[in-house]
Amino acid sequence: MKKNQLQLTDFLPTTKKEMDLREWDWVDVILFSGDAYIDHPSFGTAVIGRLLESLGLRVAIVPQPNWRDDLRDFKKLGVPRMFFAVTAGVMDSMINHYTANKRLRSNDAYTPDGRSDMRPDRAITVYSNILKELYPDVPLIIGGVEASLRRVSHYDYWSNSLHKTILADTKADLLVYGMGELPLTQIMREILNGKAVSEIRNIPQTAYLANKNQVPENPFKDGVCLFSHEECLKDKLKQAKNFRVVEEQSNLLYASRILQDVDDKTLVVNPPFPPMTEEEIDASFDFPYTRLPHPKYKNKHISAYEMIKFSVNLHRGCFGGCAFCTISAHQGKFIASRSKKSILEEVKKITEMPDFKGYISDLGGPSANMYKMQGKELSVCEKCKRPSCIHPKICPNLNTDHSALLDIYRSVDNLPKVKKSFIGSGIRYDMLLHRGKDEVSNKAAEEYTKELIVNHVSGRLKVAPEHTSDKTLNMMRKPSFSQFYQFKKIFDLENKKHNLNQQLIPYFISSHPGCTEEDMAELSAITKNLNFKLEQIQDFTPSPMTLATEIYYTGYHPYTLEKVYTAKTASQKESQRQFFFWYDKQNKRKLISELKRINRTDLIEKLYPKD
Repeated sequence: MKKNQLQLTDFLPTTKKEMDLREWDWVDVILFSGDAYIDHPSFGTAVIGRLLESLGLRVAIVPQPNWRDDLRDFKKLGVPRMFFAVTAGVMDSMINHYTANKRLRSNDAYTPDGRSDMRPDRAITVYSNILKELYPDVPLIIGGVEASLRRVSHYDYWSNSLHKTILADTKADLLVYGMGELPLTQIMREILNGKAVSEIRNIPQTAYLANKNQVPENPFKDGVCLFSHEECLKDKLKQAKNFRVVEEQSNLLYASRILQDVDDKTLVVNPPFPPMTEEEIDASFDFPYTRLPHPKYKNKHISAYEMIKFSVNLHRGCFGGCAFCTISAHQGKFIASRSKKSILEEVKKITEMPDFKGYISDLGGPSANMYKMQGKELSVCEKCKRPSCIHPKICPNLNTDHSALLDIYRSVDNLPKVKKSFIGSGIRYDMLLHRGKDEVSNKAAEEYTKELIVNHVSGRLKVAPEHTSDKTLNMMRKPSFSQFYQFKKIFDLENKKHNLNQQLIPYFISSHPGCTEEDMAELSAITKNLNFKLEQIQDFTPSPMTLATEIYYTGYHPYTLEKVYTAKTASQKESQRQFFFWYDKQNKRKLISELKRINRTDLIEKLYPKD
């Protein structure tokens, strides 16, 4: 694939001029996105655009429309024959814009040259309201991460309040949650058969608002009712109970339809599709992407693109179920894996890119080492409500065999133009250390660990212990820190054996629900003893539709209904965060004072031994 062979018509049109080049005077769907338009399978806007194109539709994309002027970006392509589609982009726009301290970020990785003013706060709501005002009769479908995580009543950290379903704020006709290929394909079938978008009510993985007395009959197996939005506003315990229902239904192989009253309407959330088959996920990755940013961004730097330019996503979904993570709420806990053929074809396309130097930056996924993993007996999975397949212990029904992944790594490295492939995604070391009854899986885990450390680390290997306190880790749904010790020992031994100078880079979180100052003080002493000066750290940011966020907002654990302490004020959060920086001389006096206050003078000697 040579850059000079590409024409503007190789991209989906973004302007009237580009429509004219295709000799189009109308389009079926206009897709508005908060991200720059990058025609690559890692960016949802491109995926949905290419999917609709594959169904025979004329699709145009308006990336990062200007919402502050005369709204010409919302008018320039006219009215679509079928519907407008709106997404905030790859990230929730509020997380994209603000730090955990609610400070504005100065850089947006999904915008040319990192400009931070190219999308509004709550992008889906802003774009949708403009479209509904300009074209009240044109159907509107919303989707992507921001819509998915806000599909039911949810806590919004930035306004510190409980928000209604995003459908109420946007007045959208339909919400597609999760990965959109399967629901959108079925929606298009219905439209092409003559149905209006407002009449499409039986598609899995969609949500809509109905009049209270006109909720359609349930076409699915079961139904469940949540406490109304108004009840949750009055009683946080009811919001906590709602979350458990929503999370369990999100993680069921065959879920129920969910109903929730809000104002004079009823929110209807249809259950998700079963996980994509290999054929279905391959089809999505095999669309004719140019794999490049749109030519309008020539000579501009887009960080998110540069990061994934030479990477390959092997699968979707994550069964880790971490309390602070949104992946399972969006992609689900069941793994959908691509075929080896599809993966190798994508790698070959990368090797033909003019600036490819022989290095694949990542063969990964939400968690790098879950490729091809699922329940041994799916009948057991059909009855399971566990949000995690590996916490508190690895499920005996889970196939943890790393053999297929090893084969992918070696096959990629054997391709003529590939010098080396790296793993940039996070590794679940608890799965590498796990030893079950299946000796083939046990041997593959050991072999994979050595292969990873010796051949696929680009100087630094990212892992995420997240904390050192087992109490906090249990709240996070993460394994004991003792497993990090085990993995570090193996990592150091392999490095020594092969004369490698590689670093293990651990990620940690402060102020997570259940975490105290004492826990952070111990974390600082433990990580100092391991010779870490921590780099990859973050303060807990409550994002919609996670267990940790519900605990933060309600004060209750949704599964036990017990009260849980969470650092909330700026001073409480700073008191925890400061322990990451024990090595900063300016912090020494403050930390010694803090350790005395919490009666942990024993840690003073560990952090600051006398010379």
